[in-house]
Amino acid sequence: MEERNETLLRVEHLCQYFKMGAGRELKAVDDVSFDIKKGEVFGLVGESGCGKTTTGRSIIKLYDITSGNVYFKGQRICAGIRSYKDAIRAARASYREKVAALNKQMKEELEQGADRAQAEALNKKLRAEAEEEFRNAVIENRRLISSAKHDQKYCDKDHAAKVVASIKEEMASALAACSSDEERKKVKKDYKARLKIASHERIVNRIQMIFQDPIASLNPRMTVRDIIAEGLIIHGIKDKEFIDEKVYNILEKVGLVREHAGRYPHEFSGGQRQRIGIARAVIMEPELIIADEPVSALDVSIQAQVINLLNDLRSDLGITVLFIAHDLSVVKYFSDRIGVMYFGKMVELAPSDELFAHPLHPYTKSLLSAIPLPDPHYEKQRKRITYNPLAEHDYSVDGPTMREITPGHFIYCNDAEFAKYQGELGL
Repeated sequence: MEERNETLLRVEHLCQYFKMGAGRELKAVDDVSFDIKKGEVFGLVGESGCGKTTTGRSIIKLYDITSGNVYFKGQRICAGIRSYKDAIRAARASYREKVAALNKQMKEELEQGADRAQAEALNKKLRAEAEEEFRNAVIENRRLISSAKHDQKYCDKDHAAKVVASIKEEMASALAACSSDEERKKVKKDYKARLKIASHERIVNRIQMIFQDPIASLNPRMTVRDIIAEGLIIHGIKDKEFIDEKVYNILEKVGLVREHAGRYPHEFSGGQRQRIGIARAVIMEPELIIADEPVSALDVSIQAQVINLLNDLRSDLGITVLFIAHDLSVVKYFSDRIGVMYFGKMVELAPSDELFAHPLHPYTKSLLSAIPLPDPHYEKQRKRITYNPLAEHDYSVDGPTMREITPGHFIYCNDAEFAKYQGELGL
């Protein structure tokens, strides 16, 4: 239980905007926040184009995020600077407004017969205070920009330095415990190999991704052995026997055989290709796997096999999973908590059973109403709920925010909607 309470991944106000030319931009992910506990499966659902895949790709640093922060095991691995630049612009605009208001106030006081010297002295004092406030805001946000750029660029280097320092401390203790020169030489040799590997350590290696399309994600010119072993080789491991043995073990773990290692991706079925993709991710011994709709391109019978395989790997290896999908029935079976995304926003987040038992947001209700069941009588009476955001919400006066309505159940709403949802739950 303690392990489950440890936060492995924390996403804070993640924004991913793409330029579209002519000063326009697409807000693919807009102010999304959530966390994933160690050992759990977090499901991310929504219709195609809502920003699920972009969220996963941003976390693993395939994209440089626009704004927000991503923390993995307490270390910031992604950092955007847009929000800090916007804060500087807002502070500058506020300063100009204050100066204009102070000048206007002084002019009015002088017209009413106030003493000029006193009015000018007060104006000068208030302007100095406003300028000091503006300067402090600029200094602080520039410091945050510098820190964000450093973490974005050098998080792997900082992580490798920590790992190397830890190994050196361990080596010093081991050498001190040695009783002979021969034993010291052996210890030094072992630790030298570990230090070489540690120098190539990247914190993002602890996160691996399983891609949606098993055909496009595998290099057709590489054998299965080379595809799976590529991460180990990049990581600095050169022992061919060790690599081969590890590849064979992983192949057997994902339901393939050793003979498959010498074949090419086109020789396999879709389900087998996805197993190769899973093996490529698992061989790096990650702590978090981002599974980007890993079963959407597969037949229904193969989907069940791949989901069961991921479940087995999760229990055997203690892997945490961010499971991205649009099939809610699959997500319910596999996930501990579920986040629902719509148009780049997280609109509802709750434990799996709670979300299915008490869906609150109209879009979540719409998604749940689309799930077919193998019951002809139910299907004949099932009514689809259509979600129209313009008709459902009025945010012209009171804007929405993410709020916790019951422990662990968050909903994107304003004050009036929050009161309505409380009424639905009888709170």
